[in-house]
Amino acid sequence: MTSSATSLRSPPIVGDALFLIAYTASLLVVLALVRGLLLYINADLAADIPPVELVRAFFIGVRFDLIVTCLLGVPLVMALLLPRGLGTRRLAIAWLAAGGLLVIFAGVVEPEFYREFHTRLNSIAFHYLSEDAGTVSSMIWNGYPVVRYVLLWLLLGVLYVGALLWAHRATLPRSGTPYSPLPMRIVLVMAMTFLVAWGARGTLRSGPPLRWGDAFHSPHLFANHLALNGSYTLAKAAMDVSNDKGSQWLDIMPAVDAQARVRDALLTDNDELLSSGARVVLRRHSPLPRLPKPPRNVVLIIMESFSGAFTGALGSDAGITPAFDRLASQGLLFDHFFSNGTHTHQGMFATGTCFPNLPGHEYLMQQPEGQHQFSGLPVLLDHERFDDVYVYNGHFAWDNQEGFFRNQGMTRFVGRDDMHDPVFIDSTWGVSDQDMFDRALEELDQLSGERPFYAILQTLSNHTPYALPEDLPVEAVKGFGNLDDHLTAQRYADWALGRFFDAAARKPWFKDTLFVLVGDHGFPTSQQVSPIDLLRFRVPLLLMGPGVRETYGAVNSVVATQTDVVPTIVGLLGEPFVHQCWGRDLLALPVSDPGFGVIKPSGSDQTVALVSGDRVLVRSPDSSLELGRYHLSPQADYQRMDDPDVRDDLSKTLLAYVQVAMRSLRDNLTGIAEN
Repeated sequence: MTSSATSLRSPPIVGDALFLIAYTASLLVVLALVRGLLLYINADLAADIPPVELVRAFFIGVRFDLIVTCLLGVPLVMALLLPRGLGTRRLAIAWLAAGGLLVIFAGVVEPEFYREFHTRLNSIAFHYLSEDAGTVSSMIWNGYPVVRYVLLWLLLGVLYVGALLWAHRATLPRSGTPYSPLPMRIVLVMAMTFLVAWGARGTLRSGPPLRWGDAFHSPHLFANHLALNGSYTLAKAAMDVSNDKGSQWLDIMPAVDAQARVRDALLTDNDELLSSGARVVLRRHSPLPRLPKPPRNVVLIIMESFSGAFTGALGSDAGITPAFDRLASQGLLFDHFFSNGTHTHQGMFATGTCFPNLPGHEYLMQQPEGQHQFSGLPVLLDHERFDDVYVYNGHFAWDNQEGFFRNQGMTRFVGRDDMHDPVFIDSTWGVSDQDMFDRALEELDQLSGERPFYAILQTLSNHTPYALPEDLPVEAVKGFGNLDDHLTAQRYADWALGRFFDAAARKPWFKDTLFVLVGDHGFPTSQQVSPIDLLRFRVPLLLMGPGVRETYGAVNSVVATQTDVVPTIVGLLGEPFVHQCWGRDLLALPVSDPGFGVIKPSGSDQTVALVSGDRVLVRSPDSSLELGRYHLSPQADYQRMDDPDVRDDLSKTLLAYVQVAMRSLRDNLTGIAEN
């Protein structure tokens, strides 16, 4: 052994640390080869993908591989604190060999899995494992070159284990060398822990760790999938399975009865059912005679925490929303409108994809099922016909926004790091609402050309910690106790909204554009209306555009939720369209229809409610039901009702809606295209 090699072995803890670093590099190299195998086996899917995007997929993929690699090494980093560290390393080598071989095995079998399902390893694998073993084994043995893949796995396994053994020999301290003292062990373990924590997060950003949406860097789906790691996606699916995900809702009533009730609730006289089977509410909607001149463009503005309880146009006298109130006098206001959930990510996917917030799927944008296709705005206004842009104050990695909406079909995202000389930037979230709206105006100016466009603008200033510009353009709110800061932020957001419309009204594209303003959710107030705290869900929905108010009036009191936004928007464009939204075109309902909506608070709480007309039915986690009558204005109140017939009817609709929606989600039948 050379003297230079000997120097690398002293002190012993450094040798252990170098061994772990060598393990990490070895497994990353093998996983890169496995990713190359996935590309090779599915090369036909990459034929039209620019090479630079495939190369980028490999670079992004290293970060996902690093998560798996670092998590596997965590126990050994902690073992460095022991008096003899990794000792003889026999257990360490056995652990890393077994774990690495499993990860490599998953990578070797995945190319065929992907070719079959066009998705990385997920809950489908668990489904097959739970089926008849004989049938599944026969299918695999006869349908795939099993021996070839086993030999390939063994080859890659030998390379990996050989690299581990080489690293062990190259970094093993000389026999009899005393291990490092405790202070040195603590210092080195702290440094190693930082590196492992960074690797296990997959990112140095201060926000959320790496998520599957970070792999969605390209308009080409395969390039995005190529960047993922199959062990990572499989582990995520396993965690979701272990969390139950609301499976108790799947078979509450016979499937035929549930489907019939859901169709009765969602289909109108203007809808033609297109599927009698799996796609339960797939239909063609023919709008009623509409505006004299249908809008050409659509701008959807999702307002953060824009509570209806403090909106002047909805009855509040707090003076928080003068700009919105002015805009409401120019458009059509829905005054019985509710969010589907109580957090932004729920409001985003319900509004953008017309799919509800379901028990066990409150974080749908981050769950494997979030990769399914929905029949939302990006699908119905697809990039073949419309240009698009999503403008947001913060990072699109938050709530997996870019990954989710890019997967649905949006192509351009302008976030925190894309703003020009912002007036104010908060280290927690991003730029101010006025900065976001200013940049949105620039983007809309660029989009106004030969093709129509749609845009999603999402505000953020009205979110804790309510970081606002130092020179506040509005008067701070006082007299509402702990809501003062929140309401000041809402007043500022309202000001920024009014400022945006003052500028937009002078643009040539303004007269051809439908503006849709909606709150993503409300917030708790001192008054709780019903067991589900209905005021937390109350938000405004305002439609503005040439002829809207003149044609449809000033106020519509039908009960609605965010799942109704997309079909209402697309209906206003005037052409028949095919969709599978879990809401309805609100402007095609008969006068006698009171409307309905299913809402659920965020978190693991399984409480759900159905609001219909002036009644609300709440189903608690223990399956108990409470029926009541609510009023929103001039004073919000709630009274329990004892009407078994009404309770039974609403309960069946509520249970059927959740059951069928959840089944459609789990079976990947939420979109409009055949799988």
